Amino acid sequence: MPKKPQKKVGKSKQVAPLPKSLEISKIKKKKRQPNPLFVARPKNYGIGNDIQPRRDLSRFVRWPLYVQRQRKKRILLQRLIVPGPINQFRHPLDKNHAAQLFALLHAHRPENKKEKKQRIMQLAVKTDAQAGEEPKPAVVKYGLKHITALVEQKKAELVVIAHDVDPIELVVWLPTLCRKKGVPYVIVKSKSRLGQVVHKKTAAVLAFVNIRPQDKATFANLVQVARDQFLDKYPENIKKTGGNILGRKTLQQRAKVQSIKRKAESVKK
Repeated sequence: MPKKPQKKVGKSKQVAPLPKSLEISKIKKKKRQPNPLFVARPKNYGIGNDIQPRRDLSRFVRWPLYVQRQRKKRILLQRLIVPGPINQFRHPLDKNHAAQLFALLHAHRPENKKEKKQRIMQLAVKTDAQAGEEPKPAVVKYGLKHITALVEQKKAELVVIAHDVDPIELVVWLPTLCRKKGVPYVIVKSKSRLGQVVHKKTAAVLAFVNIRPQDKATFANLVQVARDQFLDKYPENIKKTGGNILGRKTLQQRAKVQSIKRKAESVKK
């Protein structure tokens, strides 16, 4: 058989060696001397040793049912279209005016059980003629039925409604009644703060009937604010719907669909 021709093997090219100044093996590394003031103490996170670092484990928590319901309700109220009569409760009185209002409310707090007992004891000592001379105490009124009657009789000077009454149907009609009778009203945060004024856990509504002489100027200011922000703007507020806020994922998905449509239109042109 004929022999295959052998390939000629040439000399391989050798790479030039590095200069001696750049040789890694001969470069002397300077040893860093540790500072005696700062000694390295590596932590051991094994069982029974150093405390584990704090981590955010809120995603892994099984939250109570009432917390889950609160969060789901909040998201639902963002997604759904909220009608105007309910949506107006999302826009309470601003912080500065609310501070003035609560200061006035606390100045007109009704008496607690202890104070009532003392007053009755003092009245028992007095004669009938002396007891009849005492003026009525200037205190805020509370109780939904009582305040409804006061508004209907136009005796209420200012109605204060909590923004977070649940179910909202308890007070959703009250602004309309106040508007009809011409009684100024305000919506404030929150039912627990109103409850503190009248020595209760919560209170849905409070109302001013009598005002102390020294507080009449401040009260007149607040009544004017109530008329400007709530009573006169009632027709506008009742028409403004709320909610209809979509989630992040839905917005991204819609944006993606819109971009695909735009590209398809540009190709057709």
